[in-house]
Amino acid sequence: MLHPDYQYTPKLIHSMSYVIANEVYPVVLGSRILGRGALKGGMPLYKYIANRWLTFFQNVLMRQKLSEYHTGYRAFSGEALRAIDYHANSEDFVFDNQMLAQLFFKGFEIAEMTCPTKYFDEASSINIRRSTKYGFGVLATACAYRLQKWRLAKFKIFA
Repeated sequence: MLHPDYQYTPKLIHSMSYVIANEVYPVVLGSRILGRGALKGGMPLYKYIANRWLTFFQNVLMRQKLSEYHTGYRAFSGEALRAIDYHANSEDFVFDNQMLAQLFFKGFEIAEMTCPTKYFDEASSINIRRSTKYGFGVLATACAYRLQKWRLAKFKIFA
């Protein structure tokens, strides 16, 4: 899955697919954070700070160690996609984040590959209102994950 905002190079598709095809990892993310690609590529500082904060929060609650959860560059094996009920997810931006939580909940490992990005005026970008809604959705997803792991609640996306 490559978000159509022209911020990511499609040149990594082959490498990401290779990792999955050779059964090294079932999921691969293109990370803007590894290799310092985000700020170097022009990511606005406020988005970078929000990304880092949300990622930290998610890593703590979900007991993982991703460099970022918010990339628009992802590759999934068929096995990984069949293992989760992505139809139970939101139809908004948080959908991608919910998929990662579902995959971790099912015990899948996720690899990351450094990915350069470019931010420019013509590239589509989520506005501040939608970004805020997304951020709260991310926090809710991470909290739901932890509550279900602790068996204190049940959520449809983790059924």
